[in-house]
Amino acid sequence: MDSQLNQLAVSIYLIGFVSLLGATLAFMYTMMVSTLKDFDEVNNPKRRRKKTVLPAPHPEMEGVQYGEELLVFKGEVEELEEDT
Repeated sequence: MDSQLNQLAVSIYLIGFVSLLGATLAFMYTMMVSTLKDFDEVNNPKRRRKKTVLPAPHPEMEGVQYGEELLVFKGEVEELEEDT
């Protein structure tokens, strides 16, 4: 009975180890493909890159131009009285 439990535990351990190893290798492969693709885009300027797409403005910000000042707050400056 003990040897069967030991064999079962070793089998479960090996299955987990092989699964983890396979997932690690798959992750490493996809990351290397992605990295090499990024390097290829940097080294090959002949290809056109995608244009940056800006998100739609907030509905309350429609009609506001870039750089336009939206709110100005000028607090009253109180002069300190000197007690002598």
